[in-house]
Amino acid sequence: MSFLGDVWDWFTDSAQWHGTGGIPHRTFEHVQLSGITMLVAFVVAVPVGIALGHYRRGGNAAVIVANLGRAIPSFGVLVLLVQVLGIGAKPTFVALLLLAVPPMLTNAYTGLASVDDDLREAARGMGMTRRQMLWRVELPVASPLVMAGVRTAAVTVVATASLAAIVAWGGLGRFVVDGIAQGDSAQTFGGAVLIALLAIATEVALALVQHFVVPRPLRTGASVRRTAPDLDVAARPNVTV
Repeated sequence: MSFLGDVWDWFTDSAQWHGTGGIPHRTFEHVQLSGITMLVAFVVAVPVGIALGHYRRGGNAAVIVANLGRAIPSFGVLVLLVQVLGIGAKPTFVALLLLAVPPMLTNAYTGLASVDDDLREAARGMGMTRRQMLWRVELPVASPLVMAGVRTAAVTVVATASLAAIVAWGGLGRFVVDGIAQGDSAQTFGGAVLIALLAIATEVALALVQHFVVPRPLRTGASVRRTAPDLDVAARPNVTV
């Protein structure tokens, strides 16, 4: 009970809720770094994945190249980047970007490439142009898998952004690093809890976004099987490839 009491005292200490070293400011730093990383990764990865999946060309090679970013541990990438970019947010941003791009690129490509050929032919038979096919047929069908990639990337980035504290930047990881350095187990535990809660909040928020973005017939596996029995990939919206 003594340890839990120390944790409670740490959370209820007014000093933890004010100033640049307080929980609100550290949370803002964490969200800022994670958000910028996700925005850049989305702009880079999703359009490329969609284009490759739409034309069904070069996707496998692009996925292999993108996945190289996940082959090297983030901490190792961070250490190497510090030697080039120095300490601060820049090396952490690049390391997080290498984590965020692969799931979004892979899922966007797989989602588009897996759209049933019969749907494509039906769209052509209705006189749709390539752009109309993409926006009105392919993207709606592929949206569960695309969103699954975004959710996976976001949770991974939020959880890993704590490494920024190791290279003299802020974020919630600051509590963990400082707590270890000071031998303050309550602060270390509190920081870990905050990071976990932020990751959970990110997952829940994006799940709600997915609920509204994905067409209603594709929101559940049962609905997908009733309306489009051949679309096996779309029937598994929470699977990351």
